[in-house]
Amino acid sequence: MRETIEPEGAPGDARGEAARDEAAVSRFVERFAADLAEAGMQRMAARVFAALLVSDSGALTSAEIAERLRISPAAVSGAIRYLSQVDMVVREREPGSRRDRYRLYNEVWYETLTRRDQMVARWESTMRDGAKVLGPGTPAGLRITETADFFEFVQRELPKMLERWRAQQAERRAAESRAAEAG
Repeated sequence: MRETIEPEGAPGDARGEAARDEAAVSRFVERFAADLAEAGMQRMAARVFAALLVSDSGALTSAEIAERLRISPAAVSGAIRYLSQVDMVVREREPGSRRDRYRLYNEVWYETLTRRDQMVARWESTMRDGAKVLGPGTPAGLRITETADFFEFVQRELPKMLERWRAQQAERRAAESRAAEAG
């Protein structure tokens, strides 16, 4: 089971959300959401994801999301449905409450790229089939073959890159742990 992001400070902690310029945070959320939407994510899902990403706990209720983004509960529901389907958020029940909280998975980008690798493998296979259909010597066949070669390259390199990322994260956490022990 994947881990979810846990809060680092108490709500309203001076190091956290209370000390922030809310207008600047809102502009950042909208800017990042626009970047995600431009890359193909549904616009409202991108806004909800960005709002979760900037919350210190990495988790918000539907009402909190609606209030922060000034959107309807129905818009939140649709966005959460999409984000859940693509495994970017998980629904949790608040202890002692009937309210759900929506939480980001820990290492959401790592998980997303890992799943993307499976999709790239399928795309490569489809491109190889397409190159055969189009004929390897035709301009379209050559273009499709080059696309398949690119997808093959991405598949070969992505696991190495993700492994380096894991090592870098482990090194950072170890350094933080040493600093905390020394301080």
